Amino acid sequence: MTGKSYPTDLTDAQWQAIEPHFNRLRRYKWDKHTLVNAVLYLTKTGCQWRMLPNDFPPYPTVWSFYRRANQSGLWDRILLALVQKNV
Repeated sequence: MTGKSYPTDLTDAQWQAIEPHFNRLRRYKWDKHTLVNAVLYLTKTGCQWRMLPNDFPPYPTVWSFYRRANQSGLWDRILLALVQKNV
């Protein structure tokens, strides 16, 4: 993310705790760290998807990432890893 940081952004320690959950075999246009930060911003602020700040990827990209992560159970594993690490 090249824009400003937000209070909802993951710390380095938090990112290190969840990074192993992401498959690094493919290269994507948007890195997963940025996508996770965007979802955390949305959930914490209650922002509407279409009003996501321009510092984040386009909202359809963030929505698609979240939907797939939620349906596959990845989002639950990410949250569990953050809670277990207590970071």
